[in-house]
Amino acid sequence: MAKSCCQTPEPDTAAHNDPRWRRVLWIALIANAAMFVVEMVAGVAADSRSLQADALDFFGDAANYAISLGVAGMALAWRARAALVKAATMLAFGIWVIGYAIYGLMAGADPEPVTMGMVGTLALATNVIVALMLFRFRDGDANMRSVWICSRNDAIGNIAVLGAALGVFGTGQAWPDLLVASIMAALALWGSVEVFGHARQELGHG
Repeated sequence: MAKSCCQTPEPDTAAHNDPRWRRVLWIALIANAAMFVVEMVAGVAADSRSLQADALDFFGDAANYAISLGVAGMALAWRARAALVKAATMLAFGIWVIGYAIYGLMAGADPEPVTMGMVGTLALATNVIVALMLFRFRDGDANMRSVWICSRNDAIGNIAVLGAALGVFGTGQAWPDLLVASIMAALALWGSVEVFGHARQELGHG
């Protein structure tokens, strides 16, 4: 009997150990680790919450790619469990960013828009390149899907950071930076729900 189009697609049993998949993950890991350092330094220098939040996102993604490399050749259940860990990481990131944005609103902030724009553009270019490399693997198992979702959300978040830089430049106020930090938190929370649900389905079928 044909499967319903609403069912979870069967995971690609070969793709998870594909050398191309591993090579893309290594490139993504190195790129994200480098951008974590760049954005954190720039975010502190520019007093930008959105840049610092994006830097922590890069750090979390680098750790996620390392986890994905570690479980790439393991059984589906172990890859699904790794995806659950990554979903929890995304959830923690979202909660932290919301708290940090509230703190910035109460304590005050004075972000520097030029640095935000320059570093945000570099971050966007990095994430778009990584997302394009990962695009072919977006329909794989929960582990592959979680990597794709992280990369997709990062690119959207970088566009929002550029919008924040324009907002800070145009208004001379910090609220656009704080707003974007909150949007990035919402993306992380939604992404964690997607990854968690997909991983639970795979564990149920295992």
